Amino acid sequence: MSEPLVIIGQGMAGTKLAEELSQRALGRYSVILVGAEPYRAYNRVLLSSLLAKEVAAGDIELKPRGWWARQGITNVFGQPVSAIDRATKSLRFENGVTLGYSKLVIATGSHAIRLPKPGMDLPGVITFRTMDDVERMLSGVAPGRPAVVIGGGLLGLEAAYGLAKAGVRVTLLHLAPRLMERQLDDPAALLLKQAIESKGCEVLLGADTARVLGETHAEGIELVDGRHIPADLVVCAVGVRPNADLARAAGLACNRGILADDQMRTSDPDIFAIGECAEHRGIAYGLVEPAYEQARTLARNLAGDKAATYEGSILATNLKVSGVSLFSAGDFLGENKETLVYTDPAQNIYKKLVIEGPNLTGAVLYGDTADGLWYLDLIKSKADITRFRDDLIFGRVLATKEAA
Repeated sequence: MSEPLVIIGQGMAGTKLAEELSQRALGRYSVILVGAEPYRAYNRVLLSSLLAKEVAAGDIELKPRGWWARQGITNVFGQPVSAIDRATKSLRFENGVTLGYSKLVIATGSHAIRLPKPGMDLPGVITFRTMDDVERMLSGVAPGRPAVVIGGGLLGLEAAYGLAKAGVRVTLLHLAPRLMERQLDDPAALLLKQAIESKGCEVLLGADTARVLGETHAEGIELVDGRHIPADLVVCAVGVRPNADLARAAGLACNRGILADDQMRTSDPDIFAIGECAEHRGIAYGLVEPAYEQARTLARNLAGDKAATYEGSILATNLKVSGVSLFSAGDFLGENKETLVYTDPAQNIYKKLVIEGPNLTGAVLYGDTADGLWYLDLIKSKADITRFRDDLIFGRVLATKEAA
C-alpha cells in the first residue's frame, strides 16, 4: 500500500518535488499536493508577463490539468492549511477537514514584506507576489495614470515593467545606489537602469520612503528628503521573508525559516522543508534554482537514496528583466581580485569575469547570457581555467576551441 505523503504548498518548489517523485518513486507514495491559492501551480517568474498582458493566466501553469492525474498525484488547491498536528500526524484545513500523513513536506514559500512606514495599510498599497496581486494591480490604476513601485530588486523591476507595458506612468524608487545590487555590479546596473528608463519608467535611486500619502486611499509617496510623488497605486516590492508560520506554530525548530538539515529534514524526522520557507546552514534562499536543487535531493532521499545530500547552492541569477537578459553567479563583485571585462556598447553587451588563481569565482553578464550556465559550471566545479584563460571572456566555443 502506498505511503501517504502530503506536500503543503503548490508553488514552484512543491511542484518540482512532485515531478521528481513521479520519476523516482512512482507508486511508492500516495502524493497529495495542497495549496491555499485558488489556482493550479503556476510560474511566479512569469507574473510580470501576465501583468503586461504578454501571456494569459493559463499560459503560466506549471503543469497542465491532466498531468497530475497521469502521475497519480492528487492536486488540492484553494484550501489553506490552518494547523499541523504532529501528535496525530494530520493537517487541519481552514474549512475544518483533516488529512493524515506519513511523511509531510512544507513548501509554503514566502510572505511579501511591507515597509513599516505610515500609510502602508491604506487601500491602493499592494505587494507583488501572486496572481491575485496582478489582478489588483490591473484594477487599481488606469493607463496614463501614475503608479509608484518601491523596490529595485527583481520583483520591483518586474512590477514596473509590467505596469509600464500596460500603459501606466511608473516611478520606481530604490533605496540602494544601484538596481539589483545583490545580482549586478555598477556597470551592469547602470545599463539596466537605462533600459528601464527607455521603457518609460522614471527611476529614482537612493530614494528613502517616509510615508504613503492619502487619507482613505493611497495618493502618492513622500520621500525622506521631502519630495512628493503622486500615485493612484503603490506597489511595495522590497523583498520577502520565509513563510514558516505553520511550522513555528507546530513547534518545529525555526530561525528566519524552517531549519532543515542536509536531507531537508526538519526537527521532526517525518517532516521536511524545501524552497523559500526553508533555512539550510543558516541561509534562506529566495531563488528558484536552490529550491529545485533541494527538491531533487529530497526526492532522491524519499526514493531510498540515503546518501543524497544538499550542501547548499552557489547563488546564481539567470533571467530576463524588462526584456534584458541577465546572468550573475558567485563572487561577481570581485573586489581586490583579478577581473576580465568585455563591453560592446553598440550591441548593449557587458561581461565581467572574476578570477582567483586558476579558478573562475564570479561572473556578470548583461545582454548576452548564452555562456552563463557554462561559467556557472566552471565556478561550481572549481575547474582549472589556466589553459583557456585568455579566451575565457569570449565564451565556451572560442575558449575551448583555442585550448584544444
